[in-house]
Amino acid sequence: QVHLVEFGGGSVQAGGSLRLSCAVSGYTFIRYCMGWFRQAPGKEREGVAAIDSNGRTSYADSVKGRFTISKDNAKNTLYLQMNSLKPEDTAMYYCAADSRWWLLLRGDEYNYWGQGTQVTVSS
Repeated sequence: QVHLVEFGGGSVQAGGSLRLSCAVSGYTFIRYCMGWFRQAPGKEREGVAAIDSNGRTSYADSVKGRFTISKDNAKNTLYLQMNSLKPEDTAMYYCAADSRWWLLLRGDEYNYWGQGTQVTVSS
């Protein structure tokens, strides 16, 4: 059973930084895709960043140049470094995983999800 747990959310002022972590267990796929998604109140879920098993990354236009996705295979952990945070980045952030390595930001098709961690950016 694949299990994802996010850490690192919190409250920060605009311009600040946070690093989200997602600990993954039970994942034995050789090829995979993992991503970060977010959902703000009253808005649809959107893809933020994704990375596949070859290290290929994809970012939403709204976070390019500010957010960086990475993974530590030895620690089975996915990260999202968020810099220059803006109030519009406020949302619940979820990590997700799937064996279909091509999914990237196609969040509706991911099979495995964490419970989410809240990020709040104040102006």
